[in-house]
Amino acid sequence: MSFDVVCFDCDSTLSRVEGIDELARRHGLFEQVAALTDAAMNGELALEQVYGHRLDLIRPDKASMDWLADLYIAEIVDGVGETIKTLRENGKLIHIISGGLRQAILPLAALLGIDEDHVHAVDVVFDEQGGYLDFARHSPLAVSGGKARICRRLRMHHSSLVMIGDGKTDLEAKQAGAFMIGFGGVVARPLVQEQADVFVSEASLTAILPYVL
Repeated sequence: MSFDVVCFDCDSTLSRVEGIDELARRHGLFEQVAALTDAAMNGELALEQVYGHRLDLIRPDKASMDWLADLYIAEIVDGVGETIKTLRENGKLIHIISGGLRQAILPLAALLGIDEDHVHAVDVVFDEQGGYLDFARHSPLAVSGGKARICRRLRMHHSSLVMIGDGKTDLEAKQAGAFMIGFGGVVARPLVQEQADVFVSEASLTAILPYVL
């Protein structure tokens, strides 16, 4: 199998952390928010039932976002740099498709040499002082089925696409005709193990390479 476009989830795939949960931890709301995230990633709740609720609880400001950006990089998953480099050498187009917060993911993408235009995530809106105002409520990635919508858009221009991730929302890419590799190196979710086209449980992201080249 070989794919023109290789798409990665961010949280628990490129980085070991779940970003919104870590923002919650920073604000003393970890248990409450992590339970909501887990329910969505395991398919027990629709993403739109938890997305806005989590951010309304946390209200992350710009300083929090910068902190999270640093954490994503500090907690990068083993083998990510090598994986991205190998894919690029083989002429693959690389995208990040994440329900995470775009401003926090962009520095990690930049470190990996992934174009800003290839980062699909949810924008946060700040006021002039850098305080939290809202998030992009129209974003397809804040609702169920959003990753399938992004994959469909990409497949209009490219014949073959693979999605790599750890959660239920990553499985949605299959609705768009994408091949889906479940990555269990950080979190192994039973639903993803059952429904992914391929599931890898190694701690290093390089384990996906034989399936995408």
